[in-house]
Amino acid sequence: MSLATIKRNIQDSIQLKKALLENESLLLDIQKVADSIIYAYKNGQKVLLCGNGGSAADAQHIAAELSGRYYLDRAPLNAEALHVNGSYLTAVANDYSFEQVYERLVQGLGRSGDILIGLSTSGTSKNVLLALEKAQKMGLKTIGFSGQTGGQMHDFCDLLISIDSTDTPRIQECHLLIGHAVCELVEQALFS
Repeated sequence: MSLATIKRNIQDSIQLKKALLENESLLLDIQKVADSIIYAYKNGQKVLLCGNGGSAADAQHIAAELSGRYYLDRAPLNAEALHVNGSYLTAVANDYSFEQVYERLVQGLGRSGDILIGLSTSGTSKNVLLALEKAQKMGLKTIGFSGQTGGQMHDFCDLLISIDSTDTPRIQECHLLIGHAVCELVEQALFS
């Protein structure tokens, strides 16, 4: 039975990624995400990312690929996942609310022309939505990675990458795949 579960997970992932490959509109949107980040970096801006749970891990992973390296030995890029300061996160969640943890950091760190990438498989994570809303009001370019419906992220994102699935683990796998593709495009454009 366990082999069947493993095979089903792999097959579901393959099927969803085949659907991504055939979705020309989505592929063009992924290119637009990369182009937006390239433009921001060429103009001295930074990239901020946020999410919860597995999406927070994906945000941190993508930030690390940009600020560290992807394929090329090169200068670091200014990218930060907003959840990595545990003291800040617990203090603001305690003193204000967990819904405000990212919004307040965007307000403190964000500048017009920067990029905020919010990841939420449901598109309804309140703290991510508030951060995107604040970023939009401050003149940041807002990019969302979500699942099938996009939830409420449509209202606050200049670009929204919606994965045509409601299966959280499969959506997250696609978010990371897309994040890797974007990192490679950014690195090629800026350093090759």
